[in-house]
Amino acid sequence: MKRHVAFERLHNFRDLGGYSTGDGRTVRWGRLYRSDSLAKLQGEDWDRFLALGVRTVIDLRYPWEIAAKGRVPDEDGLTYFNFSVEHRPYDQAEIDPDADPWRFLADRYAEVALDGVKELSQALEVIASDSGPLVFHCASGKDRTGMVAALVLSLLGVPEDEIADDFALTELATDRLIADWRAANPGRALRWPGYGRAPAEVMRLFLSDLAARHGSVRDYAADQLGADDELIAELRGRLLEP
Repeated sequence: MKRHVAFERLHNFRDLGGYSTGDGRTVRWGRLYRSDSLAKLQGEDWDRFLALGVRTVIDLRYPWEIAAKGRVPDEDGLTYFNFSVEHRPYDQAEIDPDADPWRFLADRYAEVALDGVKELSQALEVIASDSGPLVFHCASGKDRTGMVAALVLSLLGVPEDEIADDFALTELATDRLIADWRAANPGRALRWPGYGRAPAEVMRLFLSDLAARHGSVRDYAADQLGADDELIAELRGRLLEP
């Protein structure tokens, strides 16, 4: 099976299937996808998207981002949710070049884990209860999307190294994400040299911080997101091969 799904205007659409869990099971292919903004879908890209059979979209962006950039087109039988998980906006293009870049991003993810418990809980509930296929996305499919992917994969039992490696696959899209930013911001300087980057170290820092604060990712999900044993069992039943 192929992890990256090719589109003309989407740069970071990936299948989360195929990852192995600690108990020897495998995440199902074609059931759960992660992506950059689906507002860019049109023409042949829209036809490619419909061919995947996606029935549910979770948009993790701010409402003001959706108002400015649009959302996935309406389609009969396609259910759309907006769970804005981030509550402290920041401009990645303006991050201080002298800051420790990966520590900075991990700290922003920690803020989302703290501030966005309601929305993260809602996203988990939809993913666990939906028969799929389902896709969740933000703007670049990197930070907010990467966090949700990490939480889901961790709760499914995928090892941390594989979760970090999945996060780092966004690096294959970095050049196109930068090109999109430049096209949308003519005449503006890109101040932060790490824009669009997604090294595995960022996700390792975030998961380590979460475990240090809460005991484990599973404990965080249980205590903060209300992800009880029943929800985890439902999530695993829907997304793991028997």
